[in-house]
This record gives sequence, structure tokens and C-alpha cells, in this order.
Amino acid sequence: MTSTKNAVIIGGHGKVARLATTKLHDAGFSVTSLIRNPDHESDVREAGAEPVVLDLESADTDQLASTFDGADTVIFVAGAGGGDPQRTMAVDRDAAVRTIDAAKNVGVSRYVLLSYSGSSVDFLRVDEKDSFYPYTVAKHDADRYLRESGLPYTILAPGLLTNDPGSGRIVRIDPAAAADVEPQNTSRDNVAEMISEVATNGSAANQTVTFFDGDTPIGVALRDE
Repeated sequence: MTSTKNAVIIGGHGKVARLATTKLHDAGFSVTSLIRNPDHESDVREAGAEPVVLDLESADTDQLASTFDGADTVIFVAGAGGGDPQRTMAVDRDAAVRTIDAAKNVGVSRYVLLSYSGSSVDFLRVDEKDSFYPYTVAKHDADRYLRESGLPYTILAPGLLTNDPGSGRIVRIDPAAAADVEPQNTSRDNVAEMISEVATNGSAANQTVTFFDGDTPIGVALRDE
């Protein structure tokens, strides 16, 4: 008899997070969902997770580690949502770093970080006065910190997110070539399916997966490299 796997989703009320929650639940995971607003508890439960109300901006590493204890997979899909540079850095970078440290401290088997396709280069080419610039720095720094942490990881870097129905098919882009590739549409449902695939099958270990909607089944695409 196989024991139930445990996943913690950080930023659990977002669209991708709720889609991923349902897929993970259907795959046999016990899912804990970290949310900031207690009004969102019912939505998270409906998706298939047990909600935990926790403010990422104020939670320290020990609090996070206590929440992650016993988890096989930690999935970071939180985000400040833009608009406030200080909050963007506080959530998308600083809180992400604390969750990485916490996951490492309790021996999580895989940390999955949702990034975006331009995260490796946009901080170098976006004007510092652009309102998008703090996000580029935050995501680049969080990605790099995870890669250097020693924690088993997967970074998922989709293109332009849409609410289109998921096809279960993607195209992978060489991360080294991402700077020269115009971002393409990527269904949030396909992103959620990628999260579930990585968590369920251990695919794409210690890889950054840059991807858009495409023609290759997700399971095949993640086995190709």
C-alpha cells in the first residue's frame, strides 16, 4: 500500500494554484494551501486542499518550516500582483527565499517554483524606471537562489498566461535561448498540469523548464531532457 504524498501550495487562492490543487488532489495528494485572506478558505477547500491562513510577508523561516514539515513537495505560486515595488520584492523574492530555506530545513523532496519565461534576462533589458522592473529582479533573484540552494527543485517558466482550456501539450524552449524567443501563450491549466506532473512523477529534476502551449504531451516533453 502506497502512503499518501503531501504537497504544500504557497499562494493557494490564485488561478493556477487552484487548478493545480484539484489536479494534485485527483492524483492522490493531500494538499495544504497557504492563503493570506481567510475569506478564501472555502474556495481552497472546494479545490481540494486544507487551507492554512498565513501572511507570507511576516512569516519567518521557522513558521514556514513548521508548516512544511512532512511535505514531500512545496510549490510556490504566490505573487504580489505588481503595482507596489516594495511588496513585489517582499513577496516574489524575499518571501520566496524564506520558503526555500524552510523547505530545505525540513528535508522537502522537491521545491517547485513558478517563474516566467523571461526571468533569466529581463532584469538586464527592462528599464529600471519601468513598473515591471522590480518583478524582473525579484523573479530572477528567487530563481537563482533556488538553483544555488542545494534543494531539489524544478523551476517552471511559462509564457503569457491565458485562461484557455488546457490541451495537455506544450513546447519546451531552451532556457539559454529564451532571450531570443518572443513569449507565447501558455494556458494556466497547462501550467497546473505541469505542476502536477512534476510533483507526481519527479520529472524535470533540477531543471528550469521554459515552455509555451504546443504539440508535445506534457509527460513526453518532461521526459525528453
